[in-house]
Amino acid sequence: MFQLAANITFLFAERPFLERFEAAKAAGFDCVECHWPYEHPVEDIAAALERSLVRLTGINTPPGDTPPGDTQAGELGLAAVPGREEEFQRGFDLALSYAKALGVRMIHVMAGNVSEEARDGAFDTFVANLRIAADKVGSSGITLLIEPLNTIDRPTYFLTSVEQAVEVLDAVGSERIKLLFDIYHVQLQQGNIVNRLERYWNRIGHIQIAAVPDRGEPDTGEINYSYVMQRLVMKDYRGLVAAEYQPRDTTEAGMSWAWQYGLGRTGNPE
Repeated sequence: MFQLAANITFLFAERPFLERFEAAKAAGFDCVECHWPYEHPVEDIAAALERSLVRLTGINTPPGDTPPGDTQAGELGLAAVPGREEEFQRGFDLALSYAKALGVRMIHVMAGNVSEEARDGAFDTFVANLRIAADKVGSSGITLLIEPLNTIDRPTYFLTSVEQAVEVLDAVGSERIKLLFDIYHVQLQQGNIVNRLERYWNRIGHIQIAAVPDRGEPDTGEINYSYVMQRLVMKDYRGLVAAEYQPRDTTEAGMSWAWQYGLGRTGNPE
């Protein structure tokens, strides 16, 4: 059976970052992930993890030039951006140091926004950077992830389809790199979710969920999540399914969707 995780960049966002770990635990989560933890020293995050008794399971590589505190703007990574290879590798080294220090087992390597004139070289840049990153991971047990984003929300992001991501994985040729299958992005960009899950099952390392089209709690909208989750159970998926959505009210007020998927409550919803 899969396990639910909370993306605390989106969830519990009304609280300071270091307080979100305990809030996630109170809501029933044992695992959390986030986008960019780098504004906070490793020691402070480690202390928050120890207090809350949750595990930090995933982080992203640094986003490049992004305004401080803005999770929606900026370059969204550098891995596929020609001419920024040295900057990407420095950022990856930072992500890897955080992951090793905090016991994080997954790093989302963000491809980045690529201009039209730079797209011819972006694929080769992405592949080369991922090969170096995979070598740096070595035998640490950390999995690298790549994620297609939809062009409605992210019109200039390089990686936009599941098939394109699989092409990248094939070119890199490393078992240390997997597909992050974000159902929200795949539905908006391509649809045919369950068939794509089935077709690329062995390439998937992580799954994220949110409603479509509003990116709220996965309890309404055009995706039948009960059916999708049933298919994950039938496939004996034992990984994490991360709640990466934008709560319509407080996070706690919208948590009832998760109880049917085994999330336990250790605190009282607000």
